[in-house]
Amino acid sequence: MASLLTIKQRISSTKKTSQITSAMKMVSASKLGKAERNARNYEPYANKIRNIVAHLASNNSASDPMLENRPVHKVGYIVLTADSGLAGAYSSNVIKTAVKLIKERHNNNADEYEIITLGNMGYNFFKNNGYNVALQITGISDHPSFNEIQAIANDTIQLFVSGKIDELHMVYNHHVNPITNEQRVVQLLPVVSVEATATDALSAYEFEPSEEAVLRAILPQYIESLIFGSILDAKAAEHAARMTAMSSATDNAQEVIGDLTLQYNRARQAAITQEITEIVGGAAALE
Repeated sequence: MASLLTIKQRISSTKKTSQITSAMKMVSASKLGKAERNARNYEPYANKIRNIVAHLASNNSASDPMLENRPVHKVGYIVLTADSGLAGAYSSNVIKTAVKLIKERHNNNADEYEIITLGNMGYNFFKNNGYNVALQITGISDHPSFNEIQAIANDTIQLFVSGKIDELHMVYNHHVNPITNEQRVVQLLPVVSVEATATDALSAYEFEPSEEAVLRAILPQYIESLIFGSILDAKAAEHAARMTAMSSATDNAQEVIGDLTLQYNRARQAAITQEITEIVGGAAALE
């Protein structure tokens, strides 16, 4: 059995760990609240631009290269993970989804796909395992602004426009609630099956100089809105996952402290009993 001093030191160190994880849980909970508000506040804009694109794309007279399907020689995957760990299975679930998709569609043939990683966890995995990483982006803030994401969106859109890739997909975690998230794969380019999210009297809109010109101008903004909205959603899922992970870690630490305290009390009782036995034995020997 471990000594009383050793057990006491383990209790002390576990209590300190519990304090750290508890503080991290509260920080993540605070960030989660703001991330959820950011995602909700962005929805009206995302819905409005989706409705307009749905209307324009459904018009046969309007066309754009971003709407046209072309022979698929190479596919781009934007994989959104965290920059750091301590978020449970948040990053690993996204990575597993992306790996499964690549194996099913390309049989790991590096000539058929390119990966754009957003986050260190994804980059480290794909780079260390020999996957074709075309672009690495890290350091996205906990509450990103549209200007911060716009440059990222432009870089990925240019890969499609320049013909380096023929399809562009995004793999990320969708925030359902504080204890649940789900993995999503969204096709960004070419733009297909755009549906309005609410009834809008778009027939009353007048487009100048023409619907086709407006469509060409608005499509890049639409793709940017999809990427930005997905990142806001994923950030909320990340904070929720980290909060849940730190909550579980705190609960586990408290359980360990309870077990160690019980072990400490038993060891202390055994030591006292041993001392009493020795005293009684010594007294009996003096009689």
